[in-house]
Amino acid sequence: MTALATPTMTPTTRAVPTDARLTFSHLLRSEWIKLTSLRSTVWSVVLIVASGIGISLLYAVSTSSLDMQTSPSVGFTLTTVTIGLTFGQIIAAVLGVLAISGEYSTGMIRSTLTAVPSRLPVLAAKTLVTFGLVAAVGLVTLVASWAATYPVYAAQGIATGLTAPGFLLAILGGAAYLGLTAAFGLGVGAILRSSAGGVAVVLGVILGLQIFLPLASLAVEWLWDLRPFTFDQAGAAMASLPSDLPAGAEPEPGAPLEPWLGGLVVLAWTSVSLAFASILLRRRDA
Repeated sequence: MTALATPTMTPTTRAVPTDARLTFSHLLRSEWIKLTSLRSTVWSVVLIVASGIGISLLYAVSTSSLDMQTSPSVGFTLTTVTIGLTFGQIIAAVLGVLAISGEYSTGMIRSTLTAVPSRLPVLAAKTLVTFGLVAAVGLVTLVASWAATYPVYAAQGIATGLTAPGFLLAILGGAAYLGLTAAFGLGVGAILRSSAGGVAVVLGVILGLQIFLPLASLAVEWLWDLRPFTFDQAGAAMASLPSDLPAGAEPEPGAPLEPWLGGLVVLAWTSVSLAFASILLRRRDA
């Protein structure tokens, strides 16, 4: 009878935890590959760019025959450049939901969470990748919209350069808003784990509140004061110029927020969705 050989652990064969070599940079790369390989992502990016430039150009051409000499050139041009955000935010929100709900529908999330048992780094990586991609696409779209409409307004003598006071910051705010909208959708998608349910909720928050609050304020007047703090209105404030109110003056009830305050409101909405998603991701089974 021969004794069974007992395997010895050598430096090259020692047991390693599943995720010991899976650094956060590897997670980011993995999530980037997964997100950009989806056809829904490609179509969403194309739609954001095409709709943003197309709507801005159409708006500029349709108003080119009007007398704009009495209008503030910076504010009017900014409105033209950012008008496509109304449609772009919907696409960004849907993209955020699909970025994670698709993994639940295919079962791929089980493999992902098996590779990263701590789970929260997965959500963080997905959030950073989704936000970064959509914000970058939004910035390209807004700058391209400005470039496309510049000749139209230059012919009228009301063209605005990127270096005009507050103009570039408003464009950066609009791009950040699109990125945060996608991150908000990602959080909702992680909470509901359903594409249809997630899309319904994010569209209800972004669009539904804009219909509900004005109607509800007819019966309960103070509800109108909440309108600037809704997701959509706060996002619009991020892509706007600072108000010209005198120092210390109080804005009227329901008036748009300052850009920085609008950014904090949108960030709060997004943080709440991701916080709930983090809690449920740790507590629920894949």
